[in-house]
Amino acid sequence: MSIRRLPEHLVNRIAAGEVVERPASALKELVENAIDAGATRVSVALAAGGTERIEVADDGCGMTPGEMALACERHATSKLPDDDIDAVSTLGFRGEALPSIASVARLTLESRPRGSDGWARTIDNGDLVREGPAALPLGTRIVVDGLFARVPARRKFLRSTRSEYAACLDVVRRLAMARPDIAFTLEHDGRRALAALQAEGRPGRVALLTDRALAENSVAVDLEREGVVLGGVAGLPTFHRGVADHQYLFVNGRPVKDRLLIGAIRGAYAEMMPRDRHAVVALFLEVPPDQVDVNVHPAKTEVRFRDPAMIRGMIVSGIRRALDGAGHRVSNRAAEDALAMWRSEPIARPAEYQQTIWAPPPQPAGMSVADRRTSFAAPPPQARAEPAWAPPPEREDHPLGVARGQVAKTYIVAEAEDGLVIVDQHAAHERLVLERMRRALADGRVASQALLIPEVIELDEPACDRLEARVTELAELGLELERFGPRAILVRAMPALLGAGDPSGLVGDLADELAAFDEALSLRERLDAVAGTMACHGSVRAGRVLSVAEMNALLREMEVTPHSGQCNHGRPTWVKLAHGDIEKLFGRR
Repeated sequence: MSIRRLPEHLVNRIAAGEVVERPASALKELVENAIDAGATRVSVALAAGGTERIEVADDGCGMTPGEMALACERHATSKLPDDDIDAVSTLGFRGEALPSIASVARLTLESRPRGSDGWARTIDNGDLVREGPAALPLGTRIVVDGLFARVPARRKFLRSTRSEYAACLDVVRRLAMARPDIAFTLEHDGRRALAALQAEGRPGRVALLTDRALAENSVAVDLEREGVVLGGVAGLPTFHRGVADHQYLFVNGRPVKDRLLIGAIRGAYAEMMPRDRHAVVALFLEVPPDQVDVNVHPAKTEVRFRDPAMIRGMIVSGIRRALDGAGHRVSNRAAEDALAMWRSEPIARPAEYQQTIWAPPPQPAGMSVADRRTSFAAPPPQARAEPAWAPPPEREDHPLGVARGQVAKTYIVAEAEDGLVIVDQHAAHERLVLERMRRALADGRVASQALLIPEVIELDEPACDRLEARVTELAELGLELERFGPRAILVRAMPALLGAGDPSGLVGDLADELAAFDEALSLRERLDAVAGTMACHGSVRAGRVLSVAEMNALLREMEVTPHSGQCNHGRPTWVKLAHGDIEKLFGRR
């Protein structure tokens, strides 16, 4: 077969395959163009998740009719003032976005620069169908209708409307986070979905677009080294999420997804956060253009640094320095229910013990009433030990032994026939709850417990969409949810195995889990993953004081539960020190 030149329309469609993968990628190119045009306001309107219509309007510098015609040609750009391809200071320069989009959709381009009249061009799947004057304010407006409507092979690979909309929302959210000086609005099917209207600093814009609670649970990152400036917001280790989708990285104002940067964040929070939890961060790197290559990926979502080790070390040290400056805010704080365990509560005891709890010692004769009141104003401190009304079980009958006490309100210490057993109460109970839920699922359905007052949980719209799509599956696990407006979910019932629990934390983590696997898993796999998340929220937390009876009950259930040696995340739930090991510790052998 001889070599031939491809026709122009086919070349454009090949380029579209690189630049326009889905509505979100087309939207990204259009919004980036608006930012590069010097816009102070960017408005986005979508229909059917962007599959039917994408509209982007800005108040930037605008284009003349001649510039508009040139912008619709391949390899035409205004973003390279000279031929130095490495000196890129804008969000893009390929010059293929508009012709690529126009080759697979109907694109209408309207623009008016300062001091000139407006002009419009309409290109329908590569063919110019209309051109002429247009009445519009200063700036540019681009409308994309019927993306891939005439390319069924590409159209059928698009995901659901909700998934495409969620991807579009993520694109606008990241770009709005990168440029807090620009006002952004996003409408979907005629309803306002996002509004970042005020010109504000980075911390305020990041909190607005992620979680408002981040403002009170974060520290500012500020570090400069060898011409590289690192800034941004880092969430406290106590403020974490179930997946890493809430980590935003920007290099020279460009949103990127880079493994090096994500690994650096993980290293910065090492030993301060559970391995299955992820920090909420937004980091902004300003790097000299000759120190970073932004042309690694066609969509410029990845970058390559000249000195990656320095960049990684800078991120780790910058975050740790900020967290160190936060002092005690970084340490895990006891939950309210854990603090409540320290309140003195009356304990019902048999009548024969009522008179032996505490009584003041005999007082010397002649002591005044006031002196006696001063001496006995408060009872003496009470010990952790408690009376044993029933004899403890025999050690020989139980592999995990008999509970003897609790250390740091987290670890159960038990004495077995052949040594000392230490149990992580949270990890162990987490596995027990999961296995109970699995048994209930195998029997048909997990029982639910209705809440006395349904709780409203506020989340972003894509998270609510994901939960709403899984309402039936979650009901099988005893969690009854109902959509309560665009950005809220109503919790009507919780799994009976978990009790009232923490509906807000549970629903938030479930939304994150669904975002992580969604439709990639089978129904049974999804139910199992969700059950694991629920079990984590319903298990006995570290920091809770357990009675001896509760500790022994936990040990007995562990002995008859499969896989109880590991928690849901693969960590060991108990370790044993044999008698020989203990003797070695004390030099006896």
